[in-house]
Amino acid sequence: MNLARTRSTAAAAGALVVALALLTACNRDSAGSDSAGGDGPAVGIDLPRSDSDFWNSYAQYLKKDIRTDGVNALPLSNSQNDVTKLVANVQVFQNTGAKAVVMAPQDTGAVASTLDALAAKKIPVVSVDTRPDKGDVYMVVRADNRAYGTKACEYLGKQLGGKGKVAELQGALDSINGRDRSEAFAACMKAKFPGITVFELPTDWKGDVASAKLQSLLAQHPDLGGVYMQAGGVFLQPTLALLEQKKLLRPAGQKGHIVIVSNDGIPQELDAIRKGRIDATVSQPADLYAKYALHYAEAAAAGKTFTAGPTDHGSTIIKIPNGLEDQLPAPLVTKDNVEDQALWGNNVSR
Repeated sequence: MNLARTRSTAAAAGALVVALALLTACNRDSAGSDSAGGDGPAVGIDLPRSDSDFWNSYAQYLKKDIRTDGVNALPLSNSQNDVTKLVANVQVFQNTGAKAVVMAPQDTGAVASTLDALAAKKIPVVSVDTRPDKGDVYMVVRADNRAYGTKACEYLGKQLGGKGKVAELQGALDSINGRDRSEAFAACMKAKFPGITVFELPTDWKGDVASAKLQSLLAQHPDLGGVYMQAGGVFLQPTLALLEQKKLLRPAGQKGHIVIVSNDGIPQELDAIRKGRIDATVSQPADLYAKYALHYAEAAAAGKTFTAGPTDHGSTIIKIPNGLEDQLPAPLVTKDNVEDQALWGNNVSR
């Protein structure tokens, strides 16, 4: 009986290894051929998802910077918003000689054990856009997400004259970004615009969920005056399609216009601002995320260290409980500055 159990356990373990290997192979990004193979230490890079225009733009910038800067990048992987795939992809990086890892974990709570495993191997981690709840990180490359919520609140509140109803399409509340944006938006509304009723709609960063919940809300509150979308990359198209279907997508300045503020700064949002379909967005710097993720990954692999304080690129490094965070600038974009060529959304290819 014990021998049979041993054989069964070994077979199961072998199957698991094979499954993980197949899973990882299936999630190697087609950008793997863009690896530069430079002379520096090898860097493993995991893309978090491919169902968002924002993250697809980030991937474009990464591939360009890898080539132009001669980064010795291992073939890119894509964990597709799945922490199990992220774990498998990171294991491949370890097995293929990565001296630093760049990731953007979408579930910031579930990645702690992976960070611990990398720390045990003395492989530093750069986390992009998201701040892991636990586990050591060399550097988080991220904008101030609480400022996103505050900027959206202040713009919406002023446009609505401090009165009315607003739908908030929240991201995943198990992620630091979803929490930061939601908490800051709520605090600002409570303090500055108590006459506005906010309907919080958790979506787990899923466009179809956002559309379904907004549709139900509109059935109960057809007088909705504003929408805050925490991620234009996944929410913009389904939101505009729904409002158009309901004949509620009226241009800015026209009676009955629903004021819409977004987050991301993708080209589609900038076009929507130009056309008066939405009013504003907070431009999350996809280009700088890619640039400084690679910068810090190479620095980490070379054994360099950083301290809290102002940087030479217009940001501030702050101390966080599990490492450091470089808080990059993220400007509010409206019709007044939408043509600014410094905005990455005006430069990225589509």
